[in-house]
Amino acid sequence: MRLILASTSASRAAMLTAAGVPFEARAPGIDERDVEDALDDIAPATLAATLAQKKALAIAADGKTLVLGCDSVAETEGGVALSKPADPQAARAQLRGLRGRPHRLVSAAAVALDGDIVWRGTEIATLHVRDFSDAFLDDYLAREWDHIRHCVGGYRMEALGVQLFDRVEGSHFAILGLPLLPLLDFLRERGVVAA
Repeated sequence: MRLILASTSASRAAMLTAAGVPFEARAPGIDERDVEDALDDIAPATLAATLAQKKALAIAADGKTLVLGCDSVAETEGGVALSKPADPQAARAQLRGLRGRPHRLVSAAAVALDGDIVWRGTEIATLHVRDFSDAFLDDYLAREWDHIRHCVGGYRMEALGVQLFDRVEGSHFAILGLPLLPLLDFLRERGVVAA
């Protein structure tokens, strides 16, 4: 059985590659903002799961190909969803708002086969942002903006963004954008990777 990753995320591709999963990556062609707008006032976990499913279903494949869709949504303690920052100023404002506080990151994945969702997985992590200085934030944004412009919350944990945090609770893979261990169980069941 073949696997298509319906994502252009370098982090997700790197996780699958490191885990020895054979796959082909394709852009799903989904406008996430349109989906988010249509699902206004929805719980972050539901939003992440819905986006993952829509991405998985967006790529047509034959009956011997699984399509993996993924999405991550972050929310503050007060339940406010965090977005991918539109510009460095939005990233600065969002990260200042997180400074010294925890927030949750919901990572969801769905696998489609022949136009039906055959597997779903979700993991939640809590990230505690340290009380960083404005000087650190300015340097961080100057160095990382091109890399974080498409990252929920405005950071990459696999790079300089790790310095924004003083504690993390939950799966490291979920933080990077994929509930990898549950997904690997499913892929073993389907013969994509060796059991």
